Amino acid sequence: MKKILIVDDAAFMRVTLKTMLEKNGFDVVGEAPNGLEGVKKYAELSPDIVTMDITMPELDGLGALKKIKSINPKAKVVMISAMGQESMVKESILSGASGFLVKPFKEEAVIKAISNL
Repeated sequence: MKKILIVDDAAFMRVTLKTMLEKNGFDVVGEAPNGLEGVKKYAELSPDIVTMDITMPELDGLGALKKIKSINPKAKVVMISAMGQESMVKESILSGASGFLVKPFKEEAVIKAISNL
């Protein structure tokens, strides 16, 4: 069972993702409301996969992605963002993101993206 860390500043989004993932057999080992907390939790929990929102307070998703990759260059991070941020998609992939999901997303898309890692 893959261990997942969810990083998103919106509590309802964390709950939505957690529900989807657990229903499909994933183990959500932690959640964080911003990039700084996400990096700390990554170091503590060593999850297999991280879902990372891009727009967050304190440290955005791109900054957190780069810090996580400096901790573990093989880290698998799926970026999640609102529609219309194509430059963010490119920067995320160039920074080492394993995948990208656009909000609003469908459960099938989330499960497929995570399962393919």
